[in-house]
Amino acid sequence: MKQSEKSEEKRLRLIFIRHARAEEQTPEISDYERSLTTRGKLHSRLMAQILKSKGESPGKVISSPAFRALETALIFCREFAIAPGSVDICPELYTGLDPDEYVPFIRRQSDEAGTITIVGHNPLITDMAVFFAADEPTDLPKTGIFCVSFSAGRWSEVEPDSGTTEYFLTPKKHL
Repeated sequence: MKQSEKSEEKRLRLIFIRHARAEEQTPEISDYERSLTTRGKLHSRLMAQILKSKGESPGKVISSPAFRALETALIFCREFAIAPGSVDICPELYTGLDPDEYVPFIRRQSDEAGTITIVGHNPLITDMAVFFAADEPTDLPKTGIFCVSFSAGRWSEVEPDSGTTEYFLTPKKHL
């Protein structure tokens, strides 16, 4: 083994993605059922391509079950040739997690996944990113991507405020 490989520490990554622009809420369509707009679908695809151009992989994808978040996750998966059936649906990403549940949520993830992508809604998606990043992000815009990495070998070792921002990609900056 090379010296550089010995000293290279395993880094775990969390990628937070806020769902893309969705239809306005109407009495005929529940909040849960709202779909992405054409522009939202386009932004999702383009932001997925930008993420892919960075040489990143979303790894394990976890999504809110709300249709607009799941659509966003599936568009990202298609760009990375990830099977749609491999997306984990997590109802708590729609109904809400309390801050004291963030660490247990991350720590119960399999160590096989060195990168975990979470697709959800504000304020939860921004709150989780802020909770884990030592250098806190601002509000995650629609289709925004925030990646934080940890000097940890296992998800059970991840602590609040211990992550380092790898990148913060927004449609406004890149489209």
